Amino acid sequence: MLEANAFSRPQLRRQLRQQRRALSAVAQRQAGQALYRQLAHHPLFRRARHIALYLPNDGEIDPRSLLSAAQRRGKATYLPVLSPWPRTKMVFQRIRPGETLIANRFGIAEPRRNPKRQRKIWALDLVLLPLVGFDRFGGRLGMGGGFYDRSLAYRKMRKNWHKPTLLGLAHGCQQVDRLATASWDVPLDATVTDKGWY
Repeated sequence: MLEANAFSRPQLRRQLRQQRRALSAVAQRQAGQALYRQLAHHPLFRRARHIALYLPNDGEIDPRSLLSAAQRRGKATYLPVLSPWPRTKMVFQRIRPGETLIANRFGIAEPRRNPKRQRKIWALDLVLLPLVGFDRFGGRLGMGGGFYDRSLAYRKMRKNWHKPTLLGLAHGCQQVDRLATASWDVPLDATVTDKGWY
């Protein structure tokens, strides 16, 4: 486990991305299967009707088996879609099995934009977020664009109602001792890895 305070945020991000990209294809596949076992039968996943996920990129742990399971169980599933303007905004759009996807400006697959199939993030039950690094206190280090933090900024204003549940998904090697948090960081409810829950 890395000591986060030994690195600047950009250095830490670089180091952790390098670690997850170094995992072999077999290790990645096994981690995705282990993640599925950790989460697929958990009450949070079973009860959720509207679930946002992501498609893996840059060595992120793969949640596609969870996406398939959710669709088989009749849940509404959503993927993030980047806005053309403002370029720092992200929305969540319903995706159906077999739907054709396009590459966004970062080369990540997403559904073709359709406002009629989008859902406000506060109306989702569960959001499974990618991350670069995490700690056991709910800290999350993302890629640095702030898309999720901006989408979830409303949670800081809420006193009682904090929907949706936010679960970070990661490889065990992405854990650090303690992340320094910025004022705009939105904490996770938990992080789930191939090894367990934090």
